[in-house]
Amino acid sequence: MNFQVTVLKILVSYPDGFAVMQDLKRDLAILATSGHDWAHRTRRLAARVSELDIFSQGLVDRESGGWKITSKGRAVLEFMESRPAAPEPIRAPLVEEVAEAVVVPAPVPPLRQSTDRAKRRSERRERRREARERVRTNAS
Repeated sequence: MNFQVTVLKILVSYPDGFAVMQDLKRDLAILATSGHDWAHRTRRLAARVSELDIFSQGLVDRESGGWKITSKGRAVLEFMESRPAAPEPIRAPLVEEVAEAVVVPAPVPPLRQSTDRAKRRSERRERRREARERVRTNAS
């Protein structure tokens, strides 16, 4: 359950909610080793929604080379993170009930990035790619 909440939190932090598997694994490793605070937080969030299954409930889609959070996934995560007005109910709502109750706003168009930022990003990716190739070559 904590893994699934962590995946939702990671995907919602990416532009368009899509992350390639390599980035997703890296972020999962960072959060998994970040200490007890993260584990307690994800456990608390998961307790707000019973029977959470991100794939079978359509909260996350598998796309070419990665995973993408759906609007239903965003709504469920928003519900989990919202502060309850009253003390926690005895029965946690099902994912379907949460998704029906939350009105999903229209998708926000992506922000335009400056060409300098895009260029720096591609240069960073190229440097990482070259570093990976050097490591593979040296390991052989």
